[in-house]
Amino acid sequence: MSASGGPTPPFTTLSISQPASHVTHVELHRPEKRNAMNQAFWSEMIDCFNQIAEDPECRVVVFSGAGKLFTAGIDLMDMAGGLLRPDADDTARISWKVRQTISKYQETFSVIEKCPKPVVVAVHGACVGAGVDLITACDIRLCTQDAWFQVKEVDIGLAADVGTLQRLPKVIGSGSLVNELALTARKMYSDEAKSSGLVSRVFPDKETLMAGAMEVAGEIASRSPVAVQGTKINLIFSRDHSVKEGLDFAAMWNMSMLQTDDLMKSAQAALEKKSIKQVVFSKL
Repeated sequence: MSASGGPTPPFTTLSISQPASHVTHVELHRPEKRNAMNQAFWSEMIDCFNQIAEDPECRVVVFSGAGKLFTAGIDLMDMAGGLLRPDADDTARISWKVRQTISKYQETFSVIEKCPKPVVVAVHGACVGAGVDLITACDIRLCTQDAWFQVKEVDIGLAADVGTLQRLPKVIGSGSLVNELALTARKMYSDEAKSSGLVSRVFPDKETLMAGAMEVAGEIASRSPVAVQGTKINLIFSRDHSVKEGLDFAAMWNMSMLQTDDLMKSAQAALEKKSIKQVVFSKL
């Protein structure tokens, strides 16, 4: 399943479509380059997800990769010059520019997490390096049976710096396993990815994977956007704070968000034994 025949203007690395009501499909679309992430990708992702965050028609996002695999990670040939050899007068100024560049790249994946719309990522084939940074910022991770994951950075002489080392320990329960993956750059295959909690479901092939991802997205899209977006925001806040702080945040959040017509509509549907999919919720 492809979002379109190619990238969607003004984007050159992403294809955007609306395959179902309130569902936006974002596809990394550089199949001829194994979906490697070039310089354009990093800014286009920020623009794309900032637009999605403000789009009242969108309630959930499915993210996937075009072609034979999800992503080979960073396009080293395209990226190396600007990152490793910035034009500056001395070490301090070079370092300052490198820091600015790394911060920009970090935002490329943080914007997924900041987007209030849940993001379901569908991984097929290889998910290498920056691909792991990307998927750990997503809310629900699904993959094919032939999928494999690799924290590749130590193999190219650096420590991962755009999200994997910060998010993967919160995704996988075993600190030892995270350390092993990050320090050895070994491949993790789909069965281990599921047993460790990196993904929640494994599908036989890409076709069934995309059908499954769209089914999950459809279930999310049928719920109140007030409830869904509030749930994502509270889950992320609670992940990074104590239980008490999370409870206080939830109380502050719901003292206003409980005052929504969506609550009564959902309760009425339950009382009448109607499917929640029959309820019409206003845009958010």
